[in-house]
Amino acid sequence: MGASPPAVAVVDAKTSGNVGTIARAMKNFGFEDLYLVDPPDVSRESEAYGYAGQAREDVLPEAETVDLDYLVENFHTVGFTAITNEDATKHVRFPFRTPDELAGSLRDVEAPTCLVFGRERVGLHNREIERFDEVCSIPASADYPVLNLGQAATVALYELRDLTVDETQLPDVAVHRASEDEIEAFYDHFDDFLTLVDYPDEKQAKTDRMVRRILGRAHPTGREINTLHGILRRARWHIEGNGRKDSVDDEGY
Repeated sequence: MGASPPAVAVVDAKTSGNVGTIARAMKNFGFEDLYLVDPPDVSRESEAYGYAGQAREDVLPEAETVDLDYLVENFHTVGFTAITNEDATKHVRFPFRTPDELAGSLRDVEAPTCLVFGRERVGLHNREIERFDEVCSIPASADYPVLNLGQAATVALYELRDLTVDETQLPDVAVHRASEDEIEAFYDHFDDFLTLVDYPDEKQAKTDRMVRRILGRAHPTGREINTLHGILRRARWHIEGNGRKDSVDDEGY
């Protein structure tokens, strides 16, 4: 994509709180430039600042009020709508992309881009959408596809965060799987436990395999494996008739 993140525009919002919500979502996901077309009151005394969170420090106070012509003339525009046409016979709202699809396509767009969101009640009008370069729609239930304006923008900006957020700065969410030695040791411990409780010999192999498949899908961490060991150790203590013993080694349990 181009050197700067897409801008965001909000057309004719009636509630300043929604503008604040969108500014906050922009701040959350790395978007910076906010444009307002026919905005409500977004002064520092307005509801917008109450909803904006840390975006009240930069995104919201730096928002520019413009008209639709400005957006069309200066940006590659993407109009967001809940209501779409289903085939190419009516092409005001068709074809359209989902936010996920849009994220992939915008990586190759060098022109400055603006994501345009519409009114709370009726969204963007056809006469507005037909002026935009692309249409985007958030997949939702056919029974109730219309999202609140602030919600729609938040979902869309989240899906587009790969265009703005440096993934190396995000928390490491990789699964820190226990080592194979640790996991195999648990399977041995589980086998011993089945013997302890007189589990039927003819069922033991199948049960062992089932537990192996469960843990194989779960990718347990070292701490989780230690917890399972602790449970089996405490169960053994009670089964052998010793009652509760606080000193049983059940690290992680």
